[in-house]
Amino acid sequence: MQPTDRGGYATDHVQQFHKAQQPVAQQPVAQQPVTQQLYGQPAQVIVGVQPSVMAGSPGVVGVGFPATSAVAALVLSILGIVGCGCCTAIPGLIIANNALVITNQYPGHPDAGMAKAAQIIGWIVVGLAIAFILFYVIVGGGLLAMGIASESTGG
Repeated sequence: MQPTDRGGYATDHVQQFHKAQQPVAQQPVAQQPVTQQLYGQPAQVIVGVQPSVMAGSPGVVGVGFPATSAVAALVLSILGIVGCGCCTAIPGLIIANNALVITNQYPGHPDAGMAKAAQIIGWIVVGLAIAFILFYVIVGGGLLAMGIASESTGG
């Protein structure tokens, strides 16, 4: 019989039972580096933490920004250039202005440039549409005036 840590003596089978129940100190396991690669981004090696995705500019950890619809505004504005005209450029302008309200409240917001680009492209499309309308009115009015003038002279 052997002495126990509680005092007294224990038989071999009882002491073995108590030793089996005691937790064994685990040796620290070296953590394997986790490689995280986002589409179009260089691979990042993260050791000891779970990878997480946060909205924000690269290099800023733990800073979250509210979501905007700057991408939708840019797509609508570009569609206005391609051929949809004011039908998509005006909604793109409205959405871009809403996105700019949000991005102006948070300096360094990653969508600020995209919202500004959507606003600029939207205004360009609206300006071109107005220029085309004025051009057709002026040219059409001139041709109409020339037609009326040629009929009255009998030519």
